[in-house]
Amino acid sequence: MLARIFKPTKTAMQSGKAKTRQWVLEYVPEKPREVEPLMGWTSSGDMRQQVHLSFETKEDAIAYAEREGIPYQVEEPRTPRPKAMAYSDNFRYGRRGLWTH
Repeated sequence: MLARIFKPTKTAMQSGKAKTRQWVLEYVPEKPREVEPLMGWTSSGDMRQQVHLSFETKEDAIAYAEREGIPYQVEEPRTPRPKAMAYSDNFRYGRRGLWTH
């Protein structure tokens, strides 16, 4: 079963970077989750989906996967480009955007 090594991104609901500094090793699901017909809960028979290992560096995660004989795939993190914008740009003449005044 293939594992993926990645650095998690921050969620859309937070502005901080908590829990995004460590590298994570997770197994890729072998089969999709199933909806239980009576209650509507989702379930899976794949127990490896519960494994979530954190490492300080990418090299530590790769070394662990190679030592344990786990096939892995490394996903490099994408760094967002910061948009340089001044506060006065909110009130600029001819501004195109959602908010108008």
